[in-house]
Amino acid sequence: MDRFLGRHAKRIDAKGRVSIPAPFRAVLARDGFDGLFVVCSPVSNAVEAGGNALIAEIDTLLARFDRFSPEHHALSTALLGAGDTLSLDAEGRIVVPDWLRQATAIGEEIVFVGLGTTFQIWEPERFRAFEAEARQTAARLVRQGGPARPGVSDGGAP
Repeated sequence: MDRFLGRHAKRIDAKGRVSIPAPFRAVLARDGFDGLFVVCSPVSNAVEAGGNALIAEIDTLLARFDRFSPEHHALSTALLGAGDTLSLDAEGRIVVPDWLRQATAIGEEIVFVGLGTTFQIWEPERFRAFEAEARQTAARLVRQGGPARPGVSDGGAP
């Protein structure tokens, strides 16, 4: 299975372009998505990015709600309506839109962070702070054994 993995720091050039990491471009190409779908993360100061897999995850989330419910409308507006499909040029670069810079406080440097089926785009200092918190959360979750699963008890038979 193709996955977005790792962290890749890049500089934005004078024309506002940044090169998508080559391993990420390869995953997008195999995914069959023409370009890069991006939307502000609803849970962090980052931009969620990807292709068909990201859109499928959004569709799965939306399917949990009645099509004409306020919840569905809010989520579809925030995750699809506020998103954007960015084109990659021949060198695998995108132009970083102003809305993305404003939403994330990105200046001249950017960090791409692989999350498996999707990836995020961060301002480097904000990512460092988030990563430190994420490591603490991950350590706690590992110590706890992860989320409780229905029908499974701690150490005993279900």
